[in-house]
Amino acid sequence: MPSLIDIRRRVRATKSTQQITKAMKMVSSSKLRRAQERIVNSRPYAQEMLRVFNNLATRVDPSAHPLLKDDPTPGRTLLVVITADRGLCGGFNTNVIKGASQFLADHTGDPGRDVALALVGRKGRDFFVRRGFDVKYEEVGLFQNVQWPHARAIAKTCIDEFLAPDISSVYLVYNEFRSIISQRVVVERLLPIPKLEPESAAINTVDYLFEPAPEQLLNLLLPYHVSVQVARALLESSAAEHAARMTAMDAATRNAKDMVDRLTLYMNKVRQASITREIIEIVAGAQSV
Repeated sequence: MPSLIDIRRRVRATKSTQQITKAMKMVSSSKLRRAQERIVNSRPYAQEMLRVFNNLATRVDPSAHPLLKDDPTPGRTLLVVITADRGLCGGFNTNVIKGASQFLADHTGDPGRDVALALVGRKGRDFFVRRGFDVKYEEVGLFQNVQWPHARAIAKTCIDEFLAPDISSVYLVYNEFRSIISQRVVVERLLPIPKLEPESAAINTVDYLFEPAPEQLLNLLLPYHVSVQVARALLESSAAEHAARMTAMDAATRNAKDMVDRLTLYMNKVRQASITREIIEIVAGAQSV
């Protein structure tokens, strides 16, 4: 049976942990409000822009711009994996890494279809670099304050790699923010610009007139479109991370409280047993005298 001193130490340590997890929950809750506002404001713009360019891709000759060209010749794929820089957020990082690992398993081993990685976030970087994967790009520390230049730099890397002769497609894998208690791992194609399905394209009969020339307009808008989609993925991941951490820290705080209650009850039982034993010893000693 442990001594009272050991139990009191465990109670103090658990209470200290409870204070830390409670503080982390409050910090994540505060950051989540701002991140949620940013993604709610940016999501409609990014989704509508994606719809317009998907529609546009069905009406423009793919040779008009290299970012629209869907080369049937199989080539390597660049997978952009977006994870967090820190842990203590439940299964947030694990789920993204599992999604990326499944993608690698599905696309590795086929002739000409090996996968290169672009890693955003320290957790994903540490996981894949230790296992010797081909890493084209890595970026850590940007989730302290996600800004437009971060998305533009990642998008530029994706475009440069896509225009290289050995990369034929670029995909994103990240956690999409759905609610405070729900995040969904998304794997979506970034490049070449995906086209609408034929039945979906037939519904929207918008005919686009280009001014200035289509080549000039596409040269300006398509890289911007890629940056917007990367920015949306970063904001989604940031909001999902704060939501996952807030949920995890709330559960940890409640578990710490339950542990303190159990340890306190056990400590009282040990103390009561010790007092009872001492009384018995005193009574036995008195009777022997």
